[in-house]
Amino acid sequence: MRARIYQPARNAMQSGTGKTKVWLLEFPQAEAREIDPLMGWTGSSDTQNQVRLRFDSREAAEAYARERGIDVTVAAPHKRAPNIRVRGYGENFATDRKGAWTH
Repeated sequence: MRARIYQPARNAMQSGTGKTKVWLLEFPQAEAREIDPLMGWTGSSDTQNQVRLRFDSREAAEAYARERGIDVTVAAPHKRAPNIRVRGYGENFATDRKGAWTH
């Protein structure tokens, strides 16, 4: 059984870095999903792909996998460049604003 350890990327709807500090251990899908003929829902008898374990660090995730004898693939995280503005959103409403308020 091969698992994957990775640090999740931020959601497209997020501007911050919330929920991106944890490391996840996730198992791949072992069998194909089947379509239920009556309702049309998809399902599988494989319950391992529902398991997502959260860890505070990469080392903790690797140690857990090592203790349990799980083969893992570790994906390096992609760091994004910080987008820090000097005064930020509050500058729009500052009393010492240099330019004229246009709207």
